[in-house]
Amino acid sequence: MSTLTPETLLLECDESSGYPNSSLPVLIYRKVLDTASPDERADAFERLFQQHGWPPAWRYHLYDFDHFHSTAHEALGIFRGRARARLGGPDGREVMLNPGDVLVLPAGVGHASLEADDDFCMVGAYPPGQDPEIERGDPQALDAAQARVAKVAIPETCPVGGPLEPLWPGN
Repeated sequence: MSTLTPETLLLECDESSGYPNSSLPVLIYRKVLDTASPDERADAFERLFQQHGWPPAWRYHLYDFDHFHSTAHEALGIFRGRARARLGGPDGREVMLNPGDVLVLPAGVGHASLEADDDFCMVGAYPPGQDPEIERGDPQALDAAQARVAKVAIPETCPVGGPLEPLWPGN
């Protein structure tokens, strides 16, 4: 696989809805895997993530409610179907997700499915030692969530390959 350059999306803290988001950008890799069947693509995402130090944890859809993880970064490999997703919480930005795409979400970034094909499915992965808690925005708990996000270690490698430092600098 050649070196891929991701789209980046920086999402600021949404104090009014309690979504910490991140000073690190969301990484959106398009067509990481382009030719396989859905089952082959799911297997390939699991091998790819594992190879780069992000053990795969599940195959599932994207929840239809805004949520975030303050205790883990997350990689999502779309292997079947399409979805219109929102990143950043209730007032966030919409993105289209297609088979073969990968999202790398920094800890704290809100995400939700707004509309999806019935068969939409992803592989989810996390860096070793990072366990995601499903959290919803709460303005009164924002300071505590931001403190948890700040403690989440940045892995050395990106789940699709290469170092994360150039993409997530300064941490």
